[in-house]
Amino acid sequence: MDSCSLNTREFESKSFQEKGKTVVYAVVRSGARQEKVSVGTIVTLDRQKAAEGETITLPALLLVDGEKVTTDAAALAKVKVSAKVLGDLRGPKIIIQKYKNKTGYKTRQGHRQDLTRVQVTEIK
Repeated sequence: MDSCSLNTREFESKSFQEKGKTVVYAVVRSGARQEKVSVGTIVTLDRQKAAEGETITLPALLLVDGEKVTTDAAALAKVKVSAKVLGDLRGPKIIIQKYKNKTGYKTRQGHRQDLTRVQVTEIK
């Protein structure tokens, strides 16, 4: 690896701080997964019970505002991460196959996950 190359996130964070802008992002929970989001980020989540165009609120687990990092549960309860639902979609097909040698046992099953695409509109 080249010694003069920077990690992309480090480069973005340094360039924003040099220009006087602060980097604001949050880590939110959606189902069993966590996603790092900032304003304008488009994220694919597990299916949400919301129609296209509606706004949903995601619970924050961590908030980074420039140099200030918030992890306190009481302070994070006041943080609102709003996202606009762009639409529903389905994930790629996953094929599950089971086979046992010499017994004639074989099964095949498919699965497609139901997903929702959202765009983060506000972190406050």
